[in-house]
Amino acid sequence: MRLLRQALAACLLILALIGPAVAVNPDEVLDDPALEARARSLSLEFRCLVCQNQSIDDSNAELARDLRLLVRERLVAGDSDQDVIEYVVSRYGEFVLLKPRFSVQTLLLWGAPVLIFLIGATVMLVNGRGGKLDMATGGGLTDAEQAELAKLLKDRDQQA
Repeated sequence: MRLLRQALAACLLILALIGPAVAVNPDEVLDDPALEARARSLSLEFRCLVCQNQSIDDSNAELARDLRLLVRERLVAGDSDQDVIEYVVSRYGEFVLLKPRFSVQTLLLWGAPVLIFLIGATVMLVNGRGGKLDMATGGGLTDAEQAELAKLLKDRDQQA
């Protein structure tokens, strides 16, 4: 019984690992190997809008299939790789790219946490330094407070 469970678990693991490999259907593959290689390369750059964390090359979603076909159509029409990327982005927006381009929006997205951390560290540093008492000068106490403190310390020493 235990051996059967292990064999079943191994089969499920193998099926899970080969799942993305069969996402591109045979009817989608181009006859020209060079164009097909370009199509596969481009398909790895686009995000499946249904799955969101998979490329369209790895996804079995119908929208991913449509995007794979669109990429192949554009390549067959003679578009360069950059033209294909621009065309897909113009239709679906920047979100379709798995690796977003550098822009003001991405700078804010990635730079904001660093900026907030630096501001917080600066505030903590300034407050930490300002809150310490200077023991050598009595911590900025008035003469009356220093006299009271000296009296309390003297009383404490006499009791001990």
